[in-house]
Amino acid sequence: MAEVVFDRVTKKYGSAVVVSDLDLRIDKGEFMVLVGPSGCGKSTALRMLAGLEEITSGTISIGGRVVNDVAPRDRDIAMVFQSYALYPHMSVRENLAFGLKLRNTPRPDIDTAVKRAADILEIGHLLDRKPRDLSGGQRQRVAVGRAMVRNPAVFLFDEPLSNLDAKLRGQMRAEIIKLQQQLEATMVYVTHDQIEAMTMGHRLAVMKEGRIQQIGTPLEVYDKPRNVFVAAFIGTPTMNFLTGAAADAVMPDGSGRRVIVGVRPEDLTQGPGMRGTIELVEPLGRHVLVHARVGEARLIASFETRQIPKAGQTIDLAVRPGSLHLFDAETEERVEA
Repeated sequence: MAEVVFDRVTKKYGSAVVVSDLDLRIDKGEFMVLVGPSGCGKSTALRMLAGLEEITSGTISIGGRVVNDVAPRDRDIAMVFQSYALYPHMSVRENLAFGLKLRNTPRPDIDTAVKRAADILEIGHLLDRKPRDLSGGQRQRVAVGRAMVRNPAVFLFDEPLSNLDAKLRGQMRAEIIKLQQQLEATMVYVTHDQIEAMTMGHRLAVMKEGRIQQIGTPLEVYDKPRNVFVAAFIGTPTMNFLTGAAADAVMPDGSGRRVIVGVRPEDLTQGPGMRGTIELVEPLGRHVLVHARVGEARLIASFETRQIPKAGQTIDLAVRPGSLHLFDAETEERVEA
């Protein structure tokens, strides 16, 4: 495992800036998640780390060595792609061993590495099958195993679960988390799925338009989002935002400063404060999501209840004490109360 450092890394395509002044330090053995919407530059950052994209300016270091001009094969990294990228004519065993064969690794060492990866990922019974005979989850395990056998300094994952259904995504998230814990490996994981980011990463780097908006643990980013973008992006359902009269109803602003008030759905309770009308109800088992209109604002509240309200009913909503998030109305940056 190795430390990874992005030092003021910029990537341009002509006049278009895709990544701008990226500063990020990833510790040895850390699981770092780059998360953000499509087009935010997260995959480009990963591809620059892998050596698949040239750097316009700045430096990238792996294990203390600047790798700007180092070929991908010499960076001691292994990458897992969204598309699996398995060789269809090879068996699972041959796919796992292929990279080691190219490096002229002795046969006994190849066999040992393949067996270890197969045991950890529980794919030993699949070694003689071809990729066409595997499910999507099994193919992704093989892709991860192919990276494992190389024993790289850094693992790179580029949205590896996007092609799987919801159940398989959950299973593979758990597999990758367990793998990272077993190997204590440095991993850099790119996703647009904030649930993946929250459940998998030791730290998150939330990106927008080529720039990092916030770096922190999942709970740090969730509890204290640095700006409106991060607050809206991290969390499901998304944070509610109130301005004007709706904001004054939950937080009278005696200072006259114009603020955006944020409150997460789970921090809204039934009680005196704001009166609204229910527009939509989404039962989710233990939880019920209630969409309500309060004046000009539309709010989502998450209640733990089996008593399901109905659309058209009036509802009174209150805010849990100490749960408000305040943002400057002009800059959209966080304001500490």
